[in-house]
Amino acid sequence: MKIGFIADIGLEVHAELQTQSKMFCSCPVVDSTEALPNTAVCPTCAGMPGTLPVVNEEAVRMALQVGLSLDCEINRTSQFARKNYFYPDLPKGYQISQYEFPLAEGGALPVRTQEGWLTVRIRRVHLEEDTAKLTHVHVENGEGYSLVDLNRAGIPLLEIVSEPDMHNIDQVRAYTRGLRRLLQYLEVNSGDLEKGVIRFEANVSLRPEGSPSLGTRVEIKNLNSFRSLTEAVTFEIERQAALLAKGGRVSQETLGWDELKQITFSQRTKEEANDYRYFPEPDLPPLVVNDKQISEVRLRLPERPDRRYQRFVVDLGLDSYHAQCLIEDKAVADYFEVTLSHMRQPGPNLAANWILGELFGLLNAVGKNIDEIHLMPGNLALLLDQLQSAKINIPTAKAVLAKIFDTREKPEEVIQQDSLEQISNREELEKIVDTVFQEHPEEWKAFRAGKIVLGSWFFGQVMQQTGGKANPVIVQELLEEKRHGE
Repeated sequence: MKIGFIADIGLEVHAELQTQSKMFCSCPVVDSTEALPNTAVCPTCAGMPGTLPVVNEEAVRMALQVGLSLDCEINRTSQFARKNYFYPDLPKGYQISQYEFPLAEGGALPVRTQEGWLTVRIRRVHLEEDTAKLTHVHVENGEGYSLVDLNRAGIPLLEIVSEPDMHNIDQVRAYTRGLRRLLQYLEVNSGDLEKGVIRFEANVSLRPEGSPSLGTRVEIKNLNSFRSLTEAVTFEIERQAALLAKGGRVSQETLGWDELKQITFSQRTKEEANDYRYFPEPDLPPLVVNDKQISEVRLRLPERPDRRYQRFVVDLGLDSYHAQCLIEDKAVADYFEVTLSHMRQPGPNLAANWILGELFGLLNAVGKNIDEIHLMPGNLALLLDQLQSAKINIPTAKAVLAKIFDTREKPEEVIQQDSLEQISNREELEKIVDTVFQEHPEEWKAFRAGKIVLGSWFFGQVMQQTGGKANPVIVQELLEEKRHGE
């Protein structure tokens, strides 16, 4: 972006809720990428005349979870409305959504960016139903056609609308990834962008530096990946900056994103609310939630990822990199905390290093997630206790971990069975070191003469003689002492 303009970016995030049935009917929620088309459809979600919608209670509970986690004010009474527009993916010719009276308003989500923490304000969180899925078929030398799959029509959809508090791509990435992570922590959305369960719409405007007034905004629709979001917003910032620098004016319009050409394109001039002819849904009464329902949901909320990150850094003393890696996946962060709670000696950094290093290496090798293995956090804690108490050394600990990985075996049982306990008796180790020197007189002479690099070689020889069980600290001390003739 050219100097002289500030970008103001707000996002509308559409997240499908992981309920068993659809928003207003009992049709099952199926994977639209795997299920046969038009098999999870009934007269209600197909928009047949005379059908009546019924609100999905579980969807409301999940929406409350999100609203409360974002520190929103929950409206005790909200209203569903009909949003009228005619498009092939909308069976009824209107979408049941919330407009004037949403479920939640006025929250915030702090996110960690390259420049530090940024608080993105949340304007509103509201419930609606998803549209059908269109598959566009292009025919050579023809106009092509579109296929409609109604399996997705009526799936509960949560729309989370931010204020235009982001000003660059790094902040957009941080916010969208942070919001996706929160939805995963709450277990209301899988976060699988490849299956279209989260979709983005970006509102982008530019204003001259120093101007308090927002510029004319455009809305980029239907961005279904972090990459397309990043590319589309980047392109639009550069396009508007070039246009304004020439003295041109930005038109308020709805844009699409062309993945092949890597450009935005105009779809229609931007609608205002009255273009949708919103009016209260006559078949649904106002949605009322009471204080008891809100309190019950609040009590079950998990710790928010950004707050967990801060606690890991401030209270546990983890560095920012390890803290960020741990909180990326709730299952990993939970595993870490349970492991830590079972350790006899506090060792946050030790536990983090072994989980993110050795354990992740084993998980990646077999293609499993941490919640898919049988290695209990308590057993990993026992292994780390053995390491901290110097009963085993690091190479032995790695070997034991590889053996008990994906089992419920106790590490101390494996250590005893295989006689893996570390040799820490100084006199015993000194005899082994002397034997190694005697077996390699020329190297020993060179080592004494100042060829320090041979220290590592001798260390390896001692470890080989002991089957990797020698206490490495004592071995290093003995080698240094004997090199100096002590």
